[in-house]
Amino acid sequence: MILFLIPWKVMAAVKLQHSWSQIFTGETITLRCEIQGGEGKVWKYEWTAPNTNSPPTSSEYRISRVSVSHSGDYRCRGSSDYLLTGWSDAFRLTVSFPSKPTVALQPSWTQIYSGETVSVRCEIQGGDGAQWTYEWRAAKLNTPPTSNEYRIIRATESDSGGYSCRGRRDYFFSEWSDIITLTVSYKPKAKLRADNTAVPVGGSVTLTCSVNPSSSSGWKYYWYRDEKSSEALTTQDAVFHSNGQISVSQEGLYRCRGGRGNPVYYTEDITASIRPVVTLYPNWSEIYRGETITVRCEIHGGDTEWDYEWETNSRIKAPNQNEYRIRSASSSNSGNYRCKGRMKSSQHETTEWSDSVTLTVSDNVHSAASLTVSPDRVQHFTSDSVSLTCEGNFTEWRVRKFSEDGRLSDCRRMTGSTCDINTSESDTAVYWCESGSGEFSSAVNITVQNDGNGPILVSPVHPVTEGASVSLSCSLRTQQILSNVFFYHNDKLIENDPRGELKISAVSKSDEGFYKCQYSGRESAQSWMSVKGEQDQNNLYVFVNEFSD
Repeated sequence: MILFLIPWKVMAAVKLQHSWSQIFTGETITLRCEIQGGEGKVWKYEWTAPNTNSPPTSSEYRISRVSVSHSGDYRCRGSSDYLLTGWSDAFRLTVSFPSKPTVALQPSWTQIYSGETVSVRCEIQGGDGAQWTYEWRAAKLNTPPTSNEYRIIRATESDSGGYSCRGRRDYFFSEWSDIITLTVSYKPKAKLRADNTAVPVGGSVTLTCSVNPSSSSGWKYYWYRDEKSSEALTTQDAVFHSNGQISVSQEGLYRCRGGRGNPVYYTEDITASIRPVVTLYPNWSEIYRGETITVRCEIHGGDTEWDYEWETNSRIKAPNQNEYRIRSASSSNSGNYRCKGRMKSSQHETTEWSDSVTLTVSDNVHSAASLTVSPDRVQHFTSDSVSLTCEGNFTEWRVRKFSEDGRLSDCRRMTGSTCDINTSESDTAVYWCESGSGEFSSAVNITVQNDGNGPILVSPVHPVTEGASVSLSCSLRTQQILSNVFFYHNDKLIENDPRGELKISAVSKSDEGFYKCQYSGRESAQSWMSVKGEQDQNNLYVFVNEFSD
């Protein structure tokens, strides 16, 4: 028999019955030989294929339970009567072992809370384009889905448990995936803390909101002011920091919530009130009869008008205002003082009570001991040499130090009656002299400037007597006398006329208070200047009897 080769326009091609890009071992597949351009003829077929001893003569090449050895190139051609097509292009078949499905959570949070939405997803690597149907084993599935995603809307604790899946196409099944465990618990409650619940007018306080466990990712924080407010604060209301922190400068009731996801799921919120604080000016918890001291109620935020209410067990009733000035103290002023504020615009909006401050008024003490500071100023730069000298008719002296962190210690470099300090930031403290027989001097404040480029205020360390003259100035580490300096008294600019020195020719009680200076846009720290009456010159102004060993 003689066969004639068919012209090129009659061609054979090998095609896979399914449009799968990946074939797995154990599946059944069918390859089909299609001859284009030879319609109406009766064809016989030849095949070349790997791993086969008797290829079929029909147009279909069916392989049941395909294995890796079936991988390779498949070609076919057809013959009809005395006609023969050319061999088709090679069809490459790749057979691999089936991959094991995996179950993943989206979002991939380690902890799910009641009310949240989460998707459990079955993923089969290498099965793209295949028409998979899915089977699920789940904790709570009455009618398991056949898709690769199981979406849980508003999760409850009953959704907790193990989830696994497998894929199926035709009669082929993949393995079951490993089990992933979903844990659903009650939604957590946010926690709110403040670095200081009450600060002076004009200051600010940092609030921190957190949600436990902190390992749960994706939290964002939402802040509200006033208990009934549903509108979150914006950058116009507060300064937002990272890690769920904000800085606020307005007194009020603040709430925070944690939220995550889309749509946003919220935790329970927490509410905290910023409280007033009672301060003493000067900051002495014990004073002596005849001295002057101011008890002040300070409420955070300066843009709200308040009425003030005081509670004290002293025999003198504090007035209904933010400041209670005791001009000539007596034992009747001893007691605990606390306060709260009520908004004038809304008599129902009140703050919490402040913490109590205890004031003790003792009899006058005439001290035979005194303390001098050289150089005679409150503020110093780091690495300054400062000498504190005890004076009086005593042979044994020690200089005592009460630091900002609440520690009481003695001067380490004591030479006779003089304590020498090479200042560092830790030397900011209250100092006084104590004799071997127990006599105390008045106490002085020493403040060490941490900013080496900023100015310091040069002001006397001891109280100034009424009627005396005093000069305040501003100094840099590199320049002792400065011009174009602005001075402030209790945060108020004294004059809008810069000068190099602030001179008060005759000091009065109204001059008492906090002072600071400003030079070239940089401010010094503020220091308190005390004013005493002429009859009180020999009084011991601070007696620190709680600082006992």
